[in-house]
Amino acid sequence: MAVGALVTALFGQLLAGTAAAAPPDRTPSPGRIAWEPCQSPSGEGSFECASIKVPVDWRRPRGATIDLALARHLATDPDRRIGSLLINPGGPGGSGVDFALTAPESFSPQLLERFDIVGFDPRGVGRSNPVKCDADRVADQGALLYPDSASSFAALREANHALGENCRDLTGPLVDNMDTTSVIRDMETIRAGLGEKRISYYGVSYGTGIGQQYAERYPHRVRAMTLDSNMDHSLNPWTYQKTETIAMEESYGQFADWCARTASCVLHDRDGRALFDSLYRRAAAGELVLPGDPPYTFTTQDLQGLAFGYMYDPASWFQFAEELAYLDAPDAASGRLVGKRGEPTEFGYLPVMCQDYDFDLPSYRTLARFERGLARLAPVTRLSSLAWSDLTGCQNWPTEVTNPPHRLHVDGTPRILVTNSRYDVATPHSWGSNAARQIGHEAVFLTYDGVGHGDYWLSPCARDAIDTYLITLKTPRRGTHCPAVWPTGPSAQRQSPSGGLVNPLPDLLGTGTRR
Repeated sequence: MAVGALVTALFGQLLAGTAAAAPPDRTPSPGRIAWEPCQSPSGEGSFECASIKVPVDWRRPRGATIDLALARHLATDPDRRIGSLLINPGGPGGSGVDFALTAPESFSPQLLERFDIVGFDPRGVGRSNPVKCDADRVADQGALLYPDSASSFAALREANHALGENCRDLTGPLVDNMDTTSVIRDMETIRAGLGEKRISYYGVSYGTGIGQQYAERYPHRVRAMTLDSNMDHSLNPWTYQKTETIAMEESYGQFADWCARTASCVLHDRDGRALFDSLYRRAAAGELVLPGDPPYTFTTQDLQGLAFGYMYDPASWFQFAEELAYLDAPDAASGRLVGKRGEPTEFGYLPVMCQDYDFDLPSYRTLARFERGLARLAPVTRLSSLAWSDLTGCQNWPTEVTNPPHRLHVDGTPRILVTNSRYDVATPHSWGSNAARQIGHEAVFLTYDGVGHGDYWLSPCARDAIDTYLITLKTPRRGTHCPAVWPTGPSAQRQSPSGGLVNPLPDLLGTGTRR
C-alpha cells in the first residue's frame, strides 16, 4: 500500500453465548511444558522458550491441533519466587512472546525478582500458526473502509467477505476459531502445563479482554490479575463508536492544550484545534498534497489515523506537533514509500474482532447516520479511525460471531486491579470504569489522570500500585487517582517516566494490530 512518509512513521509507532453460561471445563492435561534455553534480541536476561499443543477447535478437542509459542523470563531471585506471571500486550495480534522477551527493559526489577514472566503468542499470531491473508486483498479492503454511498458500502461488504475467505484459504480452519473464548481456554492449558494451581496475570489493551473472560470462566485459577487499559465486551455498535470517538476528541484536546502551554512545542503559538480542522478541510477537498515523485495526496483518513497513533503516548507529542506543522506547510524533503503487495501477510486482527463483536449493520443508511452523529460528538476529529475501521471492516465478514458481546459475570476471584487513563484513545476510560462495575466487588478501579494507553509505562504512580498489588496482593484504595505526567522535552521519547523503563507497546502493536 502506498503511503506518505509521515504515515509510515506513524505505523512504526503504533484488540457461543456468554462465558458465564458455558459448561465447566475439565482441567486440560497437556503434561509439563518442555522448556529450552533461548535468548532475547537484546541479549539481556535469562530466558526459556517452548511450545504447547491446543485444539484448533475447542468444540472438537481431539481434532486438529496447533502449537502455541511461549517464552519466559526466569525470576531473578528464585528463592523468593512467587510463581508465574502471564502477560499479554494486546492487539489483537500482539506477540506475547516478544512482550516477554522485553521483560528486562519493560518491567520493574521488583517484578523480575519475584515472578517468572511468561508470554505466549495467542492462536493465529506470531509464532503460533499466524493467520495469513493476501496483501493485495488487505490493501483492497483498506481502501474501502470509509464508504460514502450505498454502492461503495456494497463494495466494502464484498471486499470484506472476499478477504475473510482468502484468509481461510491461506490459513485453514483456525480462522474460524480466533475468538477470545478459545484464547482463554488456551491460557488455561498453559496454566496446567506450567504446573501452577493459580496464576497471576497482567494484560494491557486487548489483553484485558483475555483477562476479563479468563476470570469469568476460571475464577478459582486466579491468584492476582491486573487489567490495564480495558476493553468493554458489553458494547453495541453505536455505543462502541460513540465512546471511542469521544475519547479521540478529548485526547486530541489534551494535546492541543498541552502544546498551547508548552513553549518548546512548535505549535505553541497556534490554535491546535483550529489547525486540525483546517487540515481536515483541506484533505477533504483533495488539497493536502505532499511533495514526492509522484506527489502524495494526504486524505482525511490519513490525518485521523496519524492523530490517533500519536495519542498512545504523550512522549511522542513533540514529534506529532512537528508533523502537523509540516502538513500545514510541506516541503520537498519528504518522499513516498511503496509497500510490497501480492504476498501473504500476517493479519490476525479482524478474525478476532469480528468473532468477538457483532458489528454488522443493515444498510449504508445506518452507517451514514452513525457518521453524522459522531461528527456532532467530535467536531474537531470527527471520529475514531480505530473504531470506524473495526465497524466497517467487520461488515459481511464470513466467520460467525462465536463470542458475542455480553456483560461480565465474575464471581469467586480475589481482588482484581483495573486501571485506565482518563484520556485513552484506544480503550476509553468509560470502558475501564464499566468493566470494573461489571466485575463488581472483586474489582478495584484506579484512574491515571493523564493521556495515553498502557498505564504501567505512563505513570510512576500506577506502576507502583500495579507492582505492589501483583507482589503483595494489596490493592490501592478504591477510587485512587494518579496524577498526569506531561512531556517536558523532545529527548528520549521512548523512555517511560516509570523508573526509566522502556514502553514496549509502540513496537509490539504495529502493523496488523491496533490495541
